Amino acid sequence: MLPYRVRLRRRPRAFTLIELLVVIAIIGILIGLLVPAVQKVRESAARVKCFNNLKQIGLALHGYHDVSGTFPSGHVELQVGGRYQYFSCWSIDILPYLEQENLWMKYDNTTANQAAKNAPVVQKPMPVYNCPIDLRTDELLAPATSAPDGAGNTTIKYAPSSYRAMTGIGDTRTTDTFGGFWNEVQIALAAHKGGRGAFHGDGASGLQPERINSITDGTSNTIFVGERHTRTTPTRGPFWGDSFNLYSKGASWPFSVTMIPDYDACARQVNANFCKYGWGSFHSAGISFLFGDGSVHSIPPTIDMNIFMALSTIAGSETVPLVD
Repeated sequence: MLPYRVRLRRRPRAFTLIELLVVIAIIGILIGLLVPAVQKVRESAARVKCFNNLKQIGLALHGYHDVSGTFPSGHVELQVGGRYQYFSCWSIDILPYLEQENLWMKYDNTTANQAAKNAPVVQKPMPVYNCPIDLRTDELLAPATSAPDGAGNTTIKYAPSSYRAMTGIGDTRTTDTFGGFWNEVQIALAAHKGGRGAFHGDGASGLQPERINSITDGTSNTIFVGERHTRTTPTRGPFWGDSFNLYSKGASWPFSVTMIPDYDACARQVNANFCKYGWGSFHSAGISFLFGDGSVHSIPPTIDMNIFMALSTIAGSETVPLVD
């Protein structure tokens, strides 16, 4: 009788613990190399989108000028029934030139900006006013300011924006700007006669909207609109439909800290009113600014603030070096 033979099957060879750890380490290294590259691509795409937004805004501003003969007001403040009230502002007035004429027609400019009947307009998210890298663009917010006259803008919530218009040089002695209440505009004008920007408070302040021929510094040397991002206190960022001064406009100051994307950090170092009108961006390349000629440039937050203040005015007769 033949002997019984048992055939042993060879088990497939598995990874040893050391080999497995080596593979995991290699995968970790590859992920570590890939993530920064992906983040860089995303950041670059967000910057391109932001540039395109500002270019569209620039075309809309010039389209408004072609039809109206002036650029829109930074905001309109009028005395009605013994009270000062805010009405429209630059970002509302150019809606028809951003293919949003139907939305613009729903805005009632015969009543104050913060009237409840205007809520459906000012609460609409507007992608052209939002930079993809901004942290504030996904929810409606109630602005922080509440004033008995002119504002009262906490009665309704607003859709956030990433951009604000340039009003010019602010007065450091009073913190008043060309974008403030009517009397603040007058104080800023008295402090810096050549410090007026392209967009300011009109109406009760005594000023009127600007024309392109009033920009004697040259449109390529004049900031129109720029980014304002903040990682803290989101109610201190812009709101495209809120015409109240600091929510739709910014100013220039001699303080570089007003160029950082962090309201709280700024307010710890200087008067908070300077920070309310500040700028800032999460783009590593700098803050994106639209100039009067329609071009868009990145300005580093470390820019010489004297140069920045010169760029903020329309008729200061300053000599301004090239930005880029």
